[in-house]
Amino acid sequence: MGQLPEYAWSRAAPTLRGLVSGYSGYRTHGPPGVHHGLPSGHLTVVVCLSGTLDVVGVPGPPRPPRSFTSAVGGLHDGPVVMAHDGHQYGVHLDLTWRGARALLGLPASELAGDVADLTAVLGGRARELGERLAGAPTWRGRFRILDDTLAELIDHGRGGPPPEVAQAWRRLRETGGRLAIGELAEELGWSRRHLGERFRRETGLSPKTAARVIRFERACRLLRSPRRPSQAETAAECGYSDQAHLAREFRDLGGTTATRWLGEFPFVQDRAAVSEPG
Repeated sequence: MGQLPEYAWSRAAPTLRGLVSGYSGYRTHGPPGVHHGLPSGHLTVVVCLSGTLDVVGVPGPPRPPRSFTSAVGGLHDGPVVMAHDGHQYGVHLDLTWRGARALLGLPASELAGDVADLTAVLGGRARELGERLAGAPTWRGRFRILDDTLAELIDHGRGGPPPEVAQAWRRLRETGGRLAIGELAEELGWSRRHLGERFRRETGLSPKTAARVIRFERACRLLRSPRRPSQAETAAECGYSDQAHLAREFRDLGGTTATRWLGEFPFVQDRAAVSEPG
């Protein structure tokens, strides 16, 4: 009998609120395959505790395959495709677009649509973080290391985003990506064109694309929630016209189907198969 997969999740410390939404740790054993990193309203940081993250496709222009021991992916409107040999062991962080500036020292727009080596962004701190995480015996201990390390990275002296951009993102989140962009611009007292320019300069996405991605992220989160709603129920709850509309979004934004994507990490759904040691 093979080893059961491990999966653990934690919120970030209160000091990181608004910058980091949460952490997850995973260790899987199985056949080789691919994983589709779907668009979401978060930047993704991955630190491998063994092996590498092998990126074989990104949303932008074609690039040769690349391998990372730690990486950060920006906001995107297409899938990041990763190949694996069946053995995956690492830590995943969800950074907000504001967290990119506060923790990494650059606006989220500089990473949009691509994956970068975390060492190129943070230098030796990224290597040290990987070593400390690999040496910790439990997920709880690794999450504490992340809290401490990220708290040390916060630079409150860095210039923040325009408050209107922050408000625009907040309103898109509050409405589940269903707020009309013209109405949003009117709320802010900006023209739609000016809103688009300032929003894209900070996040790397247009407001319309961000709204679409935020709604899609909510649908993905519901599909993997413990109550496991059907795709039709998820489509209705997230404001899609029908299940076929949601299926088109999976094809256009994710490059896959909802069923296939859910099958890439079945242990996240099957709580009976989840081990959360430490």
